[in-house]
Amino acid sequence: MADMTSQPSQKSPHIGWVGTGRMGYAMAKRLIMAGSNLSVYNRSREKAEPLAEYGARVVESLSELASCDLVFTMLSTDDAVMDVFTGGGGLLAGPDLSVRTVIECSSISVDASAKLREVLHQHNISMLASPISGNPGVVEAGNASFVVSGLKSDFDLQRPALLNIARQATYVGTGELARIAKICHNVWLGVLTQSLAEVVVLAEKAGLARPAFLEFLNHSALGSTYTRAKTPSWIGLDFSTTFTAPLMRKDMDLGLDLADNLDVPMQLASTTRHFVQTLINHGHIDCDFSALLLLQAQSSGLKLADENRPKDSEPPA
Repeated sequence: MADMTSQPSQKSPHIGWVGTGRMGYAMAKRLIMAGSNLSVYNRSREKAEPLAEYGARVVESLSELASCDLVFTMLSTDDAVMDVFTGGGGLLAGPDLSVRTVIECSSISVDASAKLREVLHQHNISMLASPISGNPGVVEAGNASFVVSGLKSDFDLQRPALLNIARQATYVGTGELARIAKICHNVWLGVLTQSLAEVVVLAEKAGLARPAFLEFLNHSALGSTYTRAKTPSWIGLDFSTTFTAPLMRKDMDLGLDLADNLDVPMQLASTTRHFVQTLINHGHIDCDFSALLLLQAQSSGLKLADENRPKDSEPPA
């Protein structure tokens, strides 16, 4: 006989996902692997197709997500995010719109975020600004973290979904405060990477082996998760893309614009933005922005070698 005291299982919410670039793909996959009922849209369908192997439904149009309970977006620019909702064939134009909450994870400006929140409010849809910290590998390992702003009640309700993607979701208040947190985070990431490149090149040009210096640094009070994560790629000069220079330039610009509006001097950030632009001008567009190390070495008259290669082997062509 069935247990009459047991409660019926609650229907799993239907989640929509927009954007399957490097980060979006890794985040959506974690949701699927956690058992979520996920429908996925990407402008280039081929980037979303592999998620079907894990159980996602890949849709042809944004309007097909209108019947979802919850929609995540993970895109690259203000315009791309706004177009998803208000452009021709956008999600809000879909019939039988039943979306109640949007979790917007992109790194976009405060103004664009506020504008989107107002547009969604007009359709009785709440929004959580939820930018994420981490690269695709960090996401895949479950070690990324969200910073979230919006209504606290919405955060409490959607926190389980966020924690299916990341290990931490920090609520920082209402409105667009999460955007400010992420902008400041990424500005510091740029400045930190440039300053690290400078001291690594200084140490090596003075005769200190790069692996030895980084090992010392990682075990010192200044060592961090970031320096330890960068060490293997900087020893082996592997600049496989996790975060491109154009995307870093975009985020530096967001930070500098915010600083201008608030009369906050940002000399280090401004100088770092110059170095990121120079990196782009040298053709380092598709690799990781931490190739700032190469630019610093070149400016210092130092030729770096892959420290993982045998010393008597021929350098790569």
